[in-house]
Amino acid sequence: IFINNQWHDAVSGKTFPTVNPTNGEVICHIAEGDAPAGEPESQWFADVDLAVKAAKAAFKKGSAWRTMDASRRGLLMHKLADLIERDRKQLASDRTNLVPELESLDNGKPVREAFHCDCEGIINVLRYYAGWTDKIHGKTIPIDGPFMCYTRHEPIGVCGQIIPWNYPMLMAGWKFGPALACGNTIVMKPAEQTPLSVLHICSLVVEAGFPPGVINVVPGYGSTAGAAVARHPDIDKIAFTGSTEVGRLIMAAAGDSNLKKVTLELGGKSPHIIFDDADIEEAIQIAHDGLFANHGQNCCAGSRIYVQDTIYDEFVTKSAKLASERTLGDPFLDVQQGPQIDQAQFDKIMGLIQSGIEQGANLKYGGKRFGTQGYFIEPTVFSDVKDDMRIAREEIFGPVMQILKFSTIDEVIERANDTQYGLAAGVHTTDIKKALHISNHIRAGSVWINTYDYVTEHTPFGGYKMSGIGRELGEYALEHYSEIKTVTVALDVLEAK
Repeated sequence: IFINNQWHDAVSGKTFPTVNPTNGEVICHIAEGDAPAGEPESQWFADVDLAVKAAKAAFKKGSAWRTMDASRRGLLMHKLADLIERDRKQLASDRTNLVPELESLDNGKPVREAFHCDCEGIINVLRYYAGWTDKIHGKTIPIDGPFMCYTRHEPIGVCGQIIPWNYPMLMAGWKFGPALACGNTIVMKPAEQTPLSVLHICSLVVEAGFPPGVINVVPGYGSTAGAAVARHPDIDKIAFTGSTEVGRLIMAAAGDSNLKKVTLELGGKSPHIIFDDADIEEAIQIAHDGLFANHGQNCCAGSRIYVQDTIYDEFVTKSAKLASERTLGDPFLDVQQGPQIDQAQFDKIMGLIQSGIEQGANLKYGGKRFGTQGYFIEPTVFSDVKDDMRIAREEIFGPVMQILKFSTIDEVIERANDTQYGLAAGVHTTDIKKALHISNHIRAGSVWINTYDYVTEHTPFGGYKMSGIGRELGEYALEHYSEIKTVTVALDVLEAK
């Protein structure tokens, strides 16, 4: 547990295992943020409370963090990014705790993806928000009368942040970036499945020179450490990325405690629409990558692929062939796909694959376990999928492609919007008017035209409907980490009365 720039055992002395999904073996045991055995429920706050106290002290008036120039905050963020880049590149050194290797060991994604995507992503997002630190400012407002009126953008305070297991390091960057740029302090709970890379970054926080208490990390389970973060009365804002089901619990906890501000980036069942005038070879490859990337463990995966009827059969045949050529195995080797994250996720995905078969979808490829150890699932492709099937309604979060058939624009818009989610969508066509018509009428936070899942640190990301509240990334994310204060000054007291 990382509090006040120091490492601590859990108050309870408890630990929990983190498991290598490639073989199911325990990598190591991590201090578990929890309560001492036999203590009342209020003591759930034990480890989290220590972290919150440290974060409050770091945010206090007159502290090193609060009195630090905004430009200096940016320099610290740049330094942290530089240190992550240093550890990303030291592949030939004697160090064994390198960030991309930790990510692959703990999460199962191919190490080259961890190197080029996850490591690069957190570096880029930290540098992006480092550039914002001294550019966050208010306005002067020409109100009536002899008054001067202006606004200040001030940090909210202590921010609780709960991140998922699919992109641990990258999601830490998405949360750290805007919170630090605005001058907040942080109490983060990483996913219990994947704490290692974030804990390594904590050591770099110290090396970068952040004052004690600015960044605190409490590993543990969602039902204990996560619940404590969500309901702690001295946490001023909570940001959560994960399932819609848990997002509901976060909202309830925030309301039941101190009405803390909430941003949520939740689940998705994103439509990916392919028209018959698209470059079919390009569309097949992009749809493949948009679904199978990160083993399908992606909130905005294009999992409902709507293909126009005139090219449907060709698209299905070629997509199944492309899936059959996908390489699986040890993520430290030259493979495209590693294991799913754990046994629970493995079982959920296999159950949904079975439901697709039972409900009449046509299994074109895959659908079985790969290998004899670890949590590997073959890339799976279903055709003849109907909108009311479970595989077309529920977020699978695995390597399972569903291909549906459509005929007209109005039909596919209505079907694409027939979901509780609204995180993302894609459309492939050479007709820009058609593409813009679709993008204007799809209820989703991101729409990609002739590409898919092109997310950068510059562009806001978040969902409509039950896919979340608020936005990550870009300038828009800063709004969720700052308060706006209005200051009005009477210039002539007598006249002002």
